Amino acid sequence: MQNAGEDPVALKRRARRMVKVLGETYPDAHCELDFRNPLELLVATVLSAQCTDQRVNAVTPALFTAYPDAEAYAGADREQLETAIAPTGFFRQKAKTLQTLGQALCDRYGGEVPGRLDDLVTLPGVGRKTANVVLGDAFGVPGITVDTHLGRLARRFAWTTHTDPEKIEQDLMALFPRKDWTIMSHRVIWHGRRRCHARRPACGACPIARWCPAFGEGPTDPDEAARLVRDSGRG
Repeated sequence: MQNAGEDPVALKRRARRMVKVLGETYPDAHCELDFRNPLELLVATVLSAQCTDQRVNAVTPALFTAYPDAEAYAGADREQLETAIAPTGFFRQKAKTLQTLGQALCDRYGGEVPGRLDDLVTLPGVGRKTANVVLGDAFGVPGITVDTHLGRLARRFAWTTHTDPEKIEQDLMALFPRKDWTIMSHRVIWHGRRRCHARRPACGACPIARWCPAFGEGPTDPDEAARLVRDSGRG
C-alpha cells in the first residue's frame, strides 16, 4: 500500500526517513529480552510467544541457571521444566518445545545454536521470526523480525499491504539496506510498544507523524496523546 501517487523511490525514501527519526527518538533501541549467549536468546524468544518480554525476563535468570546448555533441556524432567516456565503461559507446549529443541541441537549441531537461517528454521518451534531475532542479536547477522508490532506498523505506515509475515519481510527487505535490518526492526518495535499502539496510537506525540499516512487514527491533541506514551515496552 502506497500513498496516492507515491512511487517506489518515494516510498523507500519516506520509509528510511521515518526509521532515521525513530533512531533519534529511541537511540537505545535493542532486543528487550535478557540473554548472554545464542541459546539463552533462543530459549527466551520461544518463551516470549503470547507473553511479555518483562515476564520472560523475570523467569529466565533461574531457568538459565538450572538449564545452562542444550543437553540440560533435552534431559529435563518435563514437570520441573513446566513449573519453571509456568508464568510465561502455554507452559506445557513451551516445555515440550524446549525439550525437543534441546535434543535437536544435541543431535544435529553438537549442542550449539547454528548461526544460519536455513539451519535455525529446521529446529522445533523456530520460525523465521525467532531465527531472525537470534541471528540479528546473538550473531550480528542482519535480519528483519516481523512480530505483531512490526507487522502492524509496516501496514499502518503503508510500507506493505500484506499480513503474511514472510511477505512483509520481503517488502521491508526491499526498502532498507541489509545492514540496517536488525536495528530497523528494533526501532519500529520500540515505537509500536511506546507510542504507535494497536488501539489509540499517540498520534499527537509521534515524531514521525508527518510521514505517516495513518496519522489521525489516534488522538492528535498533543496533551491527550502524551498521556498515551509509555516510558518502556510492555509487549
